[in-house]
Amino acid sequence: MASSNIEWFADLGLDDVDRVGGKNASLGEMVSNLADAGVRVPDGFATTAEAYRRFLGETGLADRINALLDDLDVDDTRELARVGDQIRTSVEEQDFPKDLEDDIRTAYEKLVGDDDEPSWAVRSSATAEDLPDASFAGQQETFLNVKGIDNVLRAIKLVFASLYNDRAISYRVHSDFDHASVALSAGVQKMVRSDIGSSGVMFTIDTESGFSDAVFITSSYGLGEAVVQGAVNPDEFYVYKPALRAGKPAVLKRGLGSKATKMVYTKDATVGKTIEFVDVDEKERGRLSLTDDEVQELATHALKIEEHYGRPMDIEWGKDGVDGKLYVLQARPETVKSRQAGSTLQRYVMGSRGEVIIEGRAIGQKIGAGKVRVLTSMDQMHDFAKGDVLVADMTDPDWEPIMKRASAIVTNRGGRTCHAAIIARELGIPAVVGTGSATKDLAEGREVTVSCSEGDTGFVYDGELDFEVKETALDEMPDIPVKLMMNVGTPDQAFEFSRLPNKGIGLARLEFIINRQIGIHPKALLDFDTLDTDLKAQIAPLISAYDSPREFFVKRVAEGVSMLAAAFAPEPVIVRMSDFKSNEYAGLLGGEAYEPHEENPMIGYRGASRYLSEDFAECFAMECEALRYVREEMGLLNVKVMIPFVRTTTEAKGVIDLLGTHGLKRGEHDLQVVMMCEIPSNAVNADEFLEHFDGFSIGSNDMTQLTLGLDRDSSLVAAGFDERDPAVKKMLTMAIKTCRDKGKYVGICGQGPSDHPDLADWLLDQGIESMSLNPDTVVETWLRLAKRAKA
Repeated sequence: MASSNIEWFADLGLDDVDRVGGKNASLGEMVSNLADAGVRVPDGFATTAEAYRRFLGETGLADRINALLDDLDVDDTRELARVGDQIRTSVEEQDFPKDLEDDIRTAYEKLVGDDDEPSWAVRSSATAEDLPDASFAGQQETFLNVKGIDNVLRAIKLVFASLYNDRAISYRVHSDFDHASVALSAGVQKMVRSDIGSSGVMFTIDTESGFSDAVFITSSYGLGEAVVQGAVNPDEFYVYKPALRAGKPAVLKRGLGSKATKMVYTKDATVGKTIEFVDVDEKERGRLSLTDDEVQELATHALKIEEHYGRPMDIEWGKDGVDGKLYVLQARPETVKSRQAGSTLQRYVMGSRGEVIIEGRAIGQKIGAGKVRVLTSMDQMHDFAKGDVLVADMTDPDWEPIMKRASAIVTNRGGRTCHAAIIARELGIPAVVGTGSATKDLAEGREVTVSCSEGDTGFVYDGELDFEVKETALDEMPDIPVKLMMNVGTPDQAFEFSRLPNKGIGLARLEFIINRQIGIHPKALLDFDTLDTDLKAQIAPLISAYDSPREFFVKRVAEGVSMLAAAFAPEPVIVRMSDFKSNEYAGLLGGEAYEPHEENPMIGYRGASRYLSEDFAECFAMECEALRYVREEMGLLNVKVMIPFVRTTTEAKGVIDLLGTHGLKRGEHDLQVVMMCEIPSNAVNADEFLEHFDGFSIGSNDMTQLTLGLDRDSSLVAAGFDERDPAVKKMLTMAIKTCRDKGKYVGICGQGPSDHPDLADWLLDQGIESMSLNPDTVVETWLRLAKRAKA
């Protein structure tokens, strides 16, 4: 059935945006073209833009609306609210043309078919919506769980009226869209029973860094509006596209959200009252809302949609709790990161850091500062000054006019795909969402600095602190005679750091991943069933999303390593096996029961000797299992293994043999094993050590302290610590020369080249193959070495 009033999704495509709006045209495009590829989209129909214009135009209502809007100052929020309410009331009171109502009723009857208790989503679709250069996120209304034709008709009228929400009027003005040029289509689509399943949003690009080889998925229980609104802190997943295309395990990261509430159906049939929030059971909160197989299936759908549209996409999905299947509910172009083309990289960098008042999920990778303004309703918005920090439980689309005045946004609830996050990205301001208690912990008028430039976690600092904006012209990086790699401490910033000029990661410390992503002593996990009651109670909620304590350790380590490896592929990522000292291991949850007390742990139970000890054997086996999974199951063969603190060649051989027994056999599957050259004996006896390894990565920190005989942790002798000391340089020269003579890899990953430009120059003269630097020194060092090479 088709008329000037109604179009079926199956008869629509992207060329029909002017007829049925971006959302409905996109649904039609997927129904028509992607069903054979396995992408499930619930069926439905759309009213046309022509029908909408007739609805307003036949009685002269359109002219009256345009007259009201012509001279409206949308920055006057009181007047905006008055005019918007007047227009919406007029639209809601307008009768449908008889032929339009008849066509809707006929289409509805056909769509219902033999379904005894159908439930419908009635969604808005503006003719200027979901375009590549404008998102119009959340501007118009959607009504869920609508039952019966009379309620569907009522919902369509409310959808038409929502074109004149305060937020929509303001957004069009600030986006330079003429009011009269935008029309509305209402889509009527069969509901997926995600109220008893799960749902969320996914992007085919990382929403923060723009990294294009990952699919980012959010998921929570119940209807997806809860995720979109920011009412819930959802689970988060990253999926690696190349592994997915190769048919390999591809989940890079699993993030457990609190999922405290969910949106479900009510028994009330009144439009606008058909859904409600209920609490989620405590046990369900501690579990991931999707299995790995479901995550990969969703990511596969996302890939097919992205490939069909030929651009990054923003996709809403739902899992039906009745049939267990995954459905795509909407798909629109991603409109923020995909627009940020260009060859200049901008990075915000904190200066001094103050007290952290609160933290949450970072949005926008920027920094903002100002006075706190805690808002609980629209009535408080008139006193909001430009540059204030907006603090709220969660933002509502109606708040868009005020959000653009803010220097930053902080919310109690929400994840990285909620309304606050989407609008913050569009406006180019930082937001920290899902803090849990911002409205309680941030006092009205308090000066704060909101930093989203330090990884996945966003921080709200006390006071207005100094920060700077660094710009890097990526297309102007000259050739240099050395490979500059990076020391990357945490996986959270991997995607962003990979945008810097680089030749890979020269040092990824496994202990950083263990400390940040696990926080529990590995032996406490292995002994979980026999732990005392109190310790067990502390650990249990931390590992609840995984099938066992051992799986928790292995998967979390694998997640950290795979994020780094995926971000920098195909460049090498050198992962150093854990190098905690005994006092550091003791600081992990449960660690004190397992670690010895050492007077000087810096030269004690660490590195290779720990791996080879019977007491640590099963812990090392878990580390190896994680790395083997990343390399061989996920296919990230750019991961290399580095062994720290190898005192003797006996230890060298022992560790290489031990790696082999755990599936990490040197030379197999292109595996290279590098040794940390950080003990004087490593340099003096380099020939013999290199019989067991593929090269050296010089650890200048430990090499300096052990050559000079000083403890770098002691403030009493710290002044004597200098990697440029002649004795230290002699050690470095021996190591570099032996590697060069043997045709083996040699790099340096210590702090020295980052801190001392003259040391970097000297290393270049020695013929070192690579230098691994702190990310914030890479560009400066690169340009200086290029200038020196030309001299």
